[in-house]
Amino acid sequence: MVIKPWGMSLWENVKQDLDQKIKDHGAENAYFPLLIPKSFLAKEAEHVDGFAKECAVVTHHRLTADGAGDKGLIADPEAELEDPLIIRPTSETMIWHMFKKWIISHRDLPLKINQWANVMRWELRTRPFLRTSEFLWQEGHTAHADREGAVEDAKAMIDNYADLCEDLLAIPVVKGCKSPSERFAGAEETYTIEALMQNGWALQSGTSHFLGQSFGKAFDVTFQDKNGKESDVWGTSWGVSTRLIGALIMTHSDDAGLVLPPKVAPLQVVIVPIQPKKNDIEGK
Repeated sequence: MVIKPWGMSLWENVKQDLDQKIKDHGAENAYFPLLIPKSFLAKEAEHVDGFAKECAVVTHHRLTADGAGDKGLIADPEAELEDPLIIRPTSETMIWHMFKKWIISHRDLPLKINQWANVMRWELRTRPFLRTSEFLWQEGHTAHADREGAVEDAKAMIDNYADLCEDLLAIPVVKGCKSPSERFAGAEETYTIEALMQNGWALQSGTSHFLGQSFGKAFDVTFQDKNGKESDVWGTSWGVSTRLIGALIMTHSDDAGLVLPPKVAPLQVVIVPIQPKKNDIEGK
């Protein structure tokens, strides 16, 4: 996917507004590896089932010239990885692997981390901005001492996403919950905002997931509570992507061209009509 400067300016404006909302929410920005060991995905069964068909896999760590000379460069048979690497479709597994190292006591909670990054989900049929194999997004991941804190966090972020769409992008959205069959793989509940397009389609524009204790247990993330008892943590994850740019175009534009709300438009233009005076010879 190539995003030209005008489109990138739109994404940067969205990013600037949302990044402040995320920080106000109590999350800090970090960065995690693009390549995730396949063994990490295998730890959470529901999660791996949900993403297995969309994963791009790195199996070798170098190329070599084809000895027969027919194929040019080939994957070096002697450089096969013992544990293949997945180009991240999402980062729950990598981040929860790190949460295990960072969380010890109830004093470490809640822990809220956000990442601005690109991800890869293999698509057979793509549509610009709406469904592409590679896209840009932010993904937030949080850990909590109790269920109530995690649910509150997930609901608060879907409210932030709704405010972003309505106040910055001028896109009206409907907040709700996904059906069990549409939930994020590994989540107990998925909260969503759906935007209504001009053609009558409902476009998923942002999601926030209550993960329960599934990832905490899968990656053995525990903490010592105030009474000294070892407990499993509760988790959430939430994100929006460059799909918002597709939603923006489909909501406001038409066959005559692109229309952008003033708050997100890269260039601001004001037209001031000046009527000539009645006796102004030059004006006539």
